[in-house]
Amino acid sequence: TAAVVRAALPYLLISSGHVVTFASTLGLRALSDATAYCAAKFGVVGFTRALAAELAGTVGVTLLVPGGMRTRFFDEREERYRPGPDAVLNDPADVASAVVFALSQPPGCAVRELVVCPAVESSYP
Repeated sequence: TAAVVRAALPYLLISSGHVVTFASTLGLRALSDATAYCAAKFGVVGFTRALAAELAGTVGVTLLVPGGMRTRFFDEREERYRPGPDAVLNDPADVASAVVFALSQPPGCAVRELVVCPAVESSYP
């Protein structure tokens, strides 16, 4: 995340662009057997909050915190690490719509953090 932002930053500054970083609800709470994943996502949260403070007024910065996603992410995981059959997961198209919403705010208005999860999301703190 940091390397991509560093590479894009000169262009974002010229264009008054917008950075959207992606964390996870596990970047807001800890879960056993997911130490490295949680640590990485906590890092994205901290990085993004600091970046927003550093770039305020020059480049937009939004942190996206999606809950579980209905993707192939879990396909190769052991059964015990997969969502149960009754799990309600985000549709990627709905999350994309939320990002479009965040990016379409009027000048001077920023969506700094956006948590997108089903109303019954069990991984949200």
